[in-house]
Amino acid sequence: MIAIIDYGAGNIRSVYKALKFIGAECKITSDKDEILNADAAILPGQGAFGDCMSSMEKYGIKDTVKEFINSGKPFLGICVGLQLLFEESEESENVKGLGIFKGKIKKIPYEEGLKIPHMGWNSLDIIKGGGIFNGVENGSYVYFVHSYYLDAEDKDIVSAQTQYGVKIDAAVSSGNVFATQFHPEKSGDTGLKILRNFKQLTINN
Repeated sequence: MIAIIDYGAGNIRSVYKALKFIGAECKITSDKDEILNADAAILPGQGAFGDCMSSMEKYGIKDTVKEFINSGKPFLGICVGLQLLFEESEESENVKGLGIFKGKIKKIPYEEGLKIPHMGWNSLDIIKGGGIFNGVENGSYVYFVHSYYLDAEDKDIVSAQTQYGVKIDAAVSSGNVFATQFHPEKSGDTGLKILRNFKQLTINN
């Protein structure tokens, strides 16, 4: 079973529907034991970095997420769910992220003709194949909605990038942890392929 972590801030229903569509057994839950006993977990995220961290604290999810990641079972962060894995964000000064990885979330710099938030389809430069990108063609388009982007300190964990006025670290992977700035559940066939790959990792784990 894949646990979709509910902490009151996330695009929960669309993730649930996409997983059901590909035949994955899943459950929306904020229960610590259900999350830790799941075969895999997904951390969605929507809204401001600081608000999401506050919600995690309120729901008592912060330590549960860290414990699940340390279990070695497959974990996927989506959108702000990626950002929360890092140390801090320019969006919410003095708010600490989970600190699973080193790096800062930065505001997309303004350029004339560039709309912020970045909302729409962009192509991926896939740096590390395999994992959730197994069989996904380089240059595939996926759907983004964000005003802040990841600049990872350790570029070895970056699995895909995109360009939107600045080079954006669009996905990361390290061990059992995967995360995407884009929304696979809203990214058509490519997104479903990514979710199927995550489901397969759960089976193979």
